[in-house]
Amino acid sequence: MAYVFSYFTGNGEDGLHLAGSRDGLVWKPLAGGRSFLRSEIAGKLMRDPCICPDPRGGFRLVYTTGWWDKCIGVSHSDDLIRWSAPKAVPVMEHESGALNAWAPECTWDPRSSRFVVYWASTIPGRFAATDASGDPGPTGHRCNHRMYRTSTTDFEKWSPTELHYDGGFNVIDATLVRDGRRWRMIVKDETKEPVAKKHLRMVEGDSPVGPWRPAGPSFTPDWVEGPSALKVGREWFVYYDAYTRGRYEGARTADFLRWKSITERLVFPPGARHGTAFPVENKLLERLETG
Repeated sequence: MAYVFSYFTGNGEDGLHLAGSRDGLVWKPLAGGRSFLRSEIAGKLMRDPCICPDPRGGFRLVYTTGWWDKCIGVSHSDDLIRWSAPKAVPVMEHESGALNAWAPECTWDPRSSRFVVYWASTIPGRFAATDASGDPGPTGHRCNHRMYRTSTTDFEKWSPTELHYDGGFNVIDATLVRDGRRWRMIVKDETKEPVAKKHLRMVEGDSPVGPWRPAGPSFTPDWVEGPSALKVGREWFVYYDAYTRGRYEGARTADFLRWKSITERLVFPPGARHGTAFPVENKLLERLETG
C-alpha cells in the first residue's frame, strides 16, 4: 500500500502540491515539489486541498478559493497528474450575509452512492450565543463558524446547502472517516474568546450526515488545524497543521480513545499546509515519483 498527501504552501497562490509515502510517516514531495494545478477562479487561491478517490474511478478535488469567497473550487483527475479546469460551486451564495466557505472536504457515502461535501461558514447572527468567540472577520463581525454541506453524484448537480454540524461551539476544518459501523468526524474547536481552544475534538455519527453525538474532549495540543485521518495497518494516523509552530504534528490510535504522539517521527515537505492523506496503488505512486 502507498499513500499520497495533498497540500498547499504559502497562501495557496501556486496551487496543488502532492507528497508520497509508503509508511505514513515520511512524506516526500512529488514532481520535485512543483504545483500540479493552479486556480484562476474566484479568489485565485488553492488552499486546503482535499482529494477523494472516486470509487467509480479517478479522483475528486475540492478546495478553498479565497479567504472571503462564498464558493468552493472543484476539479477531477484520472491519474493525479492531469486535472480538469477548476470550477467554482456557489455553495453559500444564497446566504446574503455569509462571510466565507472554508476548507471543504468530500466523503463518499456508500449508502446513498453520493459524495457529501462539507465546509465551514460564518453567517453573522445565526448562532448568536457564540458570536463573540472567534477572530475578527472582514465586515467587523467576528467569525463564528458552523459546518454546512451539500451532496452530489457527478460534481455538476448539487443538493441544496444545509447545516451539517452545530455542536454549540465555533467550528471549522471537519474531516470524516468510516470506522467499522461508525463514522468519526474530527473537527477544530475554533473558539478564541474568552479562552482560546484551537484544538481538535472527535464527534461520532451513524452516517456521514449524522445524527451527531456530543463532541468529545480535545485530543491534541492547542493551536492546530486541518486534520486528516489515514488508516495505516491496524491504526489510524491523524495529522494536523501546527501552524503557530511551523510544522506538521500527529497522533496514532487504534480505537480513537487512546492516543500516542507520532510528531517526532513525521517528515513532511517544508512549508506544507493543511492537506489530506489518502491511499493509492503502489504503481500510481511509482508513476508520480518518476514522472
